[in-house]
Amino acid sequence: MKKRNWKVMSLLLAGTMLAGTLTGCGSDPSNDGGSEQASGDVVDIKWVMVGNGMPSNYDAWKAKLDAYLEEKIGVHLDVEVVKWDNWGDRRNVMVKTNEDYDILFTDSGSYVSDVQMGAFADITTLLDSTPQLKSFIPEDYWSAVSVQGGIYAVPTYKDSSATQYFVWDNELIKKYKIDYENMHDLQSLTEALTKIKEGEGSAPFILTSDGLGAVLDKYDGLGAGAPGIGVSYKDSSKKVVSIYEQEDVMADLKTLHEWYKAGIINADANTLGEAPKYRMCYVAQGWPLAAKTVWGPNMGKEVVVSQWGDTHLSFGTVGGSLNCISSSCKNPEKALQLLELVNTDSVVRDALYFGLEGDNFEYNAEGRVHKINTDWPMAGYTQGTFFNVTLTDDVEENQWDEVKALNEQAVPSPVLGISIDTSEFEDELANCNEICNRYKKDLLTGAADPEVEVPKMMEEMRAAGFDTMLEKIQAQIDAASK
Repeated sequence: MKKRNWKVMSLLLAGTMLAGTLTGCGSDPSNDGGSEQASGDVVDIKWVMVGNGMPSNYDAWKAKLDAYLEEKIGVHLDVEVVKWDNWGDRRNVMVKTNEDYDILFTDSGSYVSDVQMGAFADITTLLDSTPQLKSFIPEDYWSAVSVQGGIYAVPTYKDSSATQYFVWDNELIKKYKIDYENMHDLQSLTEALTKIKEGEGSAPFILTSDGLGAVLDKYDGLGAGAPGIGVSYKDSSKKVVSIYEQEDVMADLKTLHEWYKAGIINADANTLGEAPKYRMCYVAQGWPLAAKTVWGPNMGKEVVVSQWGDTHLSFGTVGGSLNCISSSCKNPEKALQLLELVNTDSVVRDALYFGLEGDNFEYNAEGRVHKINTDWPMAGYTQGTFFNVTLTDDVEENQWDEVKALNEQAVPSPVLGISIDTSEFEDELANCNEICNRYKKDLLTGAADPEVEVPKMMEEMRAAGFDTMLEKIQAQIDAASK
């Protein structure tokens, strides 16, 4: 059984607070950011992340965790959990106004542009002071978040490769005798989905207006946000192509359109904002055991899965969860030490992932976590690795072992570690995004005929500078590859 002597640690905390001076990022104007702290001082680190808002038991949780962090690395942690619907605006304000924070959660959508703006500290050399962290996260992941040769983020080592799965209601699999295990592309699903649609009398493949974006995932978009531009994971020559016009993507778009016309896809797919809880068949990114731990429980059904395509590793997959240290942080060494502890110490990791021991969760006699409730609002994927999270008592198998195995067998992008400077084509990027956004909902839901709409979309985008973007991205890749 895991035991935590929090009472002793709390007494240590109280004594230290009386004896020491609390300092942190921006709290002491005389601190020039040096690595040495006066003996007995405790550094305040502020970490801003996204979730369901601040915990109701935050003060008690903080007191316990601070006691442990103080003993380990001389740090106290202040967390701001921003609600999902406010996250984009709040994050942008923090970055653009250089607001006080030490660590900020972010992702591939804004990481490179924020680095180019000077928002984050270059931790390339600093990583040598946290050797456990540096060695724990695979080298490819550090390469993935490299921008112009510098590292500005700690990637979250979790399901950091991308594997897509077809998820089926097992009751229907048995009812219609479907050989789902041998279905690994969209075209192989058509006969089975047709049978289910006719038998059940409704659309079996429900899509929302976001569509099935996974049809584009055969290509690495390079984190540039350039619509319809990417490099095939199978192309070692690193040739940049127009994704929507590639034969494999067009084949999938045609299949979606056939499904839409046949009523396999719901008629309101291109306007539906949220998927229903129950879906007969859908696509999800994850790992096989997620069928038992996530997808099935979320639907209240037993589900089975088969893999669609290869497992890929790219900036986009690694960049789904990043934590960056502010370029204005007065104690970047301590901030990085905290991130090292989160990724290597299960006590800290469990506290962030599950909440307050004794209130939100408890350890059972086997050392497993028993959730007392599901009230903890912090989003676990934003914080650190999954691989040192203590297993819960409601699972038989260790799904994180499965995730790690997928990561290790992932096909790395040929352009891994190459970052694109979008400042060279900002106007073209904005114009092409506006055009693509008008077409892609209909294309990715099957509502539009790709043989008609893709040529129209590409004609508009080329008039807006698509080929200029493609050429400049190719030139940057070529220069970086020399």
